[in-house]
Amino acid sequence: MTPETKLPKVGTTIFTVMSQLAIEHGAVNLGQGFPDFDVPTRLVEALARAMQEGKNQYSPMTGIPALRQAIAAKTERCYGYMPDADSEVTVVSGASEAIFDAVHAVVRPGDEVIVLDPCYDCYEPAIELAGGVAVHVPLDPRSFAPDWQLVRNAVTAKTRMLMINSPHNPSGAMLDADDIRALTELLRGTDIILLSDEVYEHIVFDGAIHESVLRYPELRERAFVVSSFGKTYHCTGWKIGYCIGRPALSVELRKVHQYNTFCSFTPAQWAFAEMIEAQPEHYEQLGAFYQEKRDRFREQLLTTKLKPLPVPGGYFQLVDYSAVSDLDDAAFCRWLTVEKGVVAIPLSPFYGAPPPGQRLARLCFAKNEATLDAAIERLQKL
Repeated sequence: MTPETKLPKVGTTIFTVMSQLAIEHGAVNLGQGFPDFDVPTRLVEALARAMQEGKNQYSPMTGIPALRQAIAAKTERCYGYMPDADSEVTVVSGASEAIFDAVHAVVRPGDEVIVLDPCYDCYEPAIELAGGVAVHVPLDPRSFAPDWQLVRNAVTAKTRMLMINSPHNPSGAMLDADDIRALTELLRGTDIILLSDEVYEHIVFDGAIHESVLRYPELRERAFVVSSFGKTYHCTGWKIGYCIGRPALSVELRKVHQYNTFCSFTPAQWAFAEMIEAQPEHYEQLGAFYQEKRDRFREQLLTTKLKPLPVPGGYFQLVDYSAVSDLDDAAFCRWLTVEKGVVAIPLSPFYGAPPPGQRLARLCFAKNEATLDAAIERLQKL
């Protein structure tokens, strides 16, 4: 018996497809967004110690108190707001789980959720599984800035949620203070819930400030704010993140979380609690760490036929490949992997309807210098 699919538009994710191609063809993998350098030593040692001390069983459903308290203190340090560790901070198994839980907590069949294209590929499936409808509003195709009038035009009586992401995946674009003002005005007087995906919050460049929704009382009252330890601490395979939301929202999110994963990897929770408190300089210096990688990689790209776009934040570099090929982005990225030995990610899977003729691909620079050098050597031959 073949069941009728609940996700007719979904196949294997582009990240899995391209990573498999990388293995098959011995390509340098700048596709999937994971670092190939070491996790901080203190964090690894704290994890091992937690396991050796027997902290290997179920944690409390919302996360161990020590971690929730560390998250709350860190949030106040970064954004001037101290969430209640017991009622507003929930530890989850990665940011994707937080997004899924938040959507399923509040979106009902027929509700509309506005997403800003291009957007991360887990957003729409979560909406569809909840019975909702994703309403795609395009960002500017070059700057990836939102047109708030277009967003306002997309709001209807059925709009339940608006999803934002800054720093933005795949472009690295960031919302600024003017965007926050426009967003606040747009939502004022509505019952629309905001989901703010802030997983790259500490990876911002050139002296910019990450405009977290948590800085703004009017926005945080209606928001789920999602963060990722995997992105901040170079350990994407540990799959630990958290969601901050006001008590009424967190109650609903936790109803989904407890029947989804119930709790998350316990030893890692103890390790992160120690790391946050003992080594805050790690997240405070993360932007400078990645800016050095960004700048070096961009200089190298200028020796190729690929044109790098601006990268205000995050660890992805978009490149315009129109001087190399007229292939669409999916075909180009496959050709680049199979024939030239470098993996990139096409942008079209991030869209409901990709802009016609767009010739952009995403490269990840969260890599060792040797990895990036090997990729550049191949890209210089395009």
